[in-house]
Amino acid sequence: MKLLEGIEITKHFGGLVALKDVDFDVHDGEIVGMIGPNGAGKTTLFNVIAGTFPPTSGIIKFEEKNITGLKPYKICRLGISRTFQIPKPFPNMSVQDNILAVSIFGHDKDKGTSDIKWDINRILEQFGLADKRETRASNLAVFELRMLEIARALATQPRLLLLDEVMAGLNPKETSQISDITKRLRDNGITILMIEHNMRATMGVSDRVIVLDQGMKIADGKPEEVCKDPQVVEAYLGEAYVED
Repeated sequence: MKLLEGIEITKHFGGLVALKDVDFDVHDGEIVGMIGPNGAGKTTLFNVIAGTFPPTSGIIKFEEKNITGLKPYKICRLGISRTFQIPKPFPNMSVQDNILAVSIFGHDKDKGTSDIKWDINRILEQFGLADKRETRASNLAVFELRMLEIARALATQPRLLLLDEVMAGLNPKETSQISDITKRLRDNGITILMIEHNMRATMGVSDRVIVLDQGMKIADGKPEEVCKDPQVVEAYLGEAYVED
């Protein structure tokens, strides 16, 4: 089943064409990696999906419903949540309160205080943040900020999670932890579309990979197929990656 679908998505910023006639889909239960050079349009596509700005033309469907141009909070409450390349917590609020705020305002489900507190405790434990619950977000280390960013996104109880370079700047051990978390989230019923520049991690965790270049989709398929596609090699991976 197609959980998310984009049909001929085009986005202009003045005379700049950031996306041009991009067709894509994400099926329920998949982990889909999105790769491409800097400036390829990956984050622009995330912003269009999440409602940060509308496409110039084209249609976005979620659960077969047209969500094109809806406000971000409405899209979030329908079941699409996202992270950002640069984590955006409330810096002067505690880790716990950051998650609480999103849990209260990020979805329409009616919940009692005890249910919300249980959810927050579960999320804190899941992401290794229980001991940091009273710590200000501004005092967290880089990896802890990444964990908080994902935790906040999950507090909205999404069906689809958009991960925007959550492995950026992490060491190999931390990258492996993020990969394991990504797989575990999928196993728990959350579909994932992720942008990532760490090719080894992306190819290792993704069921399918979409490649953008200069605002256009140039490949879409299984990781082992995409990494050998001549157009992808020329635009992004390079011969060295294929030879390794």
